[in-house]
Amino acid sequence: MMRQDGEETRKLVTLMEINQALSSTLNLRAALHRVLEILQRHYGVIRSAVTLIDAESGQLQIEASDGVQPEARRARYDIGEGVTGKVVESGKPVVVPQASREPTFLNRTRRDLQTREITFICVPIVPARKPMGALSIDLPFRKDRDYDRDLQFVRVVGSMIAQAIKITELVETERQRLLDENIHLREELKERYDFSHIIGTSGPMRQVYEQISKVASTNTTVLIRGESGTGKELIAHAIHYNSPRAKKPFIKVSCAALPESLIESELFGYEKGAFTGAHARKKGRFELSEGGTLFLDEIGDINLSSQVKLLRVLQEREFERVGGTEPVRVNVRLIAATNKDLEKAITAGTFREDLLYRLNVFAIFVPPLRERKPDVMLLADHFLEKYATEHGKSIKRISTPAIDMLMAYHWPGNVRELENIIERAVLVCDGSVVHGHHLPPTLQTSEASGTVTNLSLDEAVEAYEKDLIQDALKTTRGNRAKAAKLLHSTERIIGYKVTKYRIDCQRFRS
Repeated sequence: MMRQDGEETRKLVTLMEINQALSSTLNLRAALHRVLEILQRHYGVIRSAVTLIDAESGQLQIEASDGVQPEARRARYDIGEGVTGKVVESGKPVVVPQASREPTFLNRTRRDLQTREITFICVPIVPARKPMGALSIDLPFRKDRDYDRDLQFVRVVGSMIAQAIKITELVETERQRLLDENIHLREELKERYDFSHIIGTSGPMRQVYEQISKVASTNTTVLIRGESGTGKELIAHAIHYNSPRAKKPFIKVSCAALPESLIESELFGYEKGAFTGAHARKKGRFELSEGGTLFLDEIGDINLSSQVKLLRVLQEREFERVGGTEPVRVNVRLIAATNKDLEKAITAGTFREDLLYRLNVFAIFVPPLRERKPDVMLLADHFLEKYATEHGKSIKRISTPAIDMLMAYHWPGNVRELENIIERAVLVCDGSVVHGHHLPPTLQTSEASGTVTNLSLDEAVEAYEKDLIQDALKTTRGNRAKAAKLLHSTERIIGYKVTKYRIDCQRFRS
C-alpha cells in the first residue's frame, strides 16, 4: 500500500513539473524536450519521443526526443505505418508489453532489443478532433507492471501536450493576425502620410502629406517652397513616385550648381556645331525626362534668358535646342523648388512675374524644423539608427539632457543640420547613449542664437555631471537610491547634486 501511495505521489509530482514546463514558455520544442527529460528522471523512462505530422510532407517526424540517437531522430513514418503510425491514424493508444515480440514494431530509433527488453507505450496527441501526432515512451520490461495504470498516466501527459500545442497554435494564429493587421495599418498609414521615407507626424507635415496626396495623381506643375535643408527634394520624389509617371524618369537639375552659360544647354540640349566643342547633338534634361518628371531645384537662381525659354515650355510644351530651329515637343511634368523669396526677386527684376504665375499653380510650403518640433526626436532617432548601423556602433538612445538640447535649438540648417549633428554625435560617442557633451558647442551653449560661448573647465565638468545624473534618474524613473547605485555614488551625494543642479526628479517618474 505504501509503495502504491509513493508511486501516486511520484506521478503527481511528475505531472506538476510537466505542467510547469509546458506553461513556462511558448517555445514548443524546448517545452517538449523538458517534458521528456522529466519523464526520464521521475518515471524511469528509458527513451521517449514526441512525433508530429509535418505540414509539408504529411509524414510523421520526431519533434522532440530523449535518449534517441542523433541519426535516428531523422526517422520518418507514414501515417498508418508501424505502431506509431497506427496510433496517429486511429487516434487510439497502444501498449506493447514486449517490443521484441511485436511484428509491427519498426524500431526506427535503433533500440537494441536483444540486450534489453522494453515495454512500448504510444498515445495519440489530439489538440482538437483529429490526432496530429503521438507521444511514445520506452519503459523497462517487468512482468508485474500495471499496464493500465501506466497507460492512463501517459495519456494524461499526452493530453497536456495536446493542450500546449493547441495554445501555441492559437498564439501563433493571433500573432500572425496581428502581424497582418499591423502590415495593413502600416500600408494605410504609408498611403496617407509616409511618402518616400519622409519623417514627421506634426501638424504642419500632415498638411504637406495631404497636399502631396492631392497633387501627385495629376500633371499639375508644382512649386515647393521652404528654407534650405527642409527636404524639398524628398517632397518632389514623393510626388513623382506616387504619380502615374512613377515608372518614367525622374530627372533633377540644380539650377544653382550650373553656370549661367550652361543652364540652357543642360535644360534644352544642343545641336551639333552650336558652339565650340559641340561635336554631336545632345539631348537636354527636358528630353531625358520625357514621360516623367523634371525637378528644377533652386529655380530662383536661373538666369533671365533661360526663364524665357522655360516659360515657353510651360505654356506650349515645346522648345528648341541650343543652335537649333526645329521645335521639340515634350510630355514632362515640372516640379520646381526654391528657398528664395521670389516676390522680392520680381521686384528686384531678377525673376519674371509671368514665370512665377506659371510655376505657382500648386504651391507646397515645407515648414522649417523649428516649426515642427514634435518631429525633431523622430528624425533624431531615425538618423541615430541609420548612422549607428553605418559606422558599426552599438548606440541605443539619446539621453534626456541631450534631447532637451535638441528640442531647444532653433535649427537654422533644418533637417540637414540635424542629420549632420547626429552623425557627428555617433562618431564621437564611445558608449551606448548619446549625451549632451557629444553634441556640438552650438547646441550646448546657446538655445536661441546659436552663438558659441567658451566654457570654463568647472562649467564643462558640471554640465557633464548634471547630464549623467539626469540620465541615471531617467533609467531609474526618478529613484535617487537606484540612480546613486548606477553611478557608484551615495544617495546623499546624489541628493546634494540634484539640489545643486535644480534637477526635477518628478519628470522622470511618469
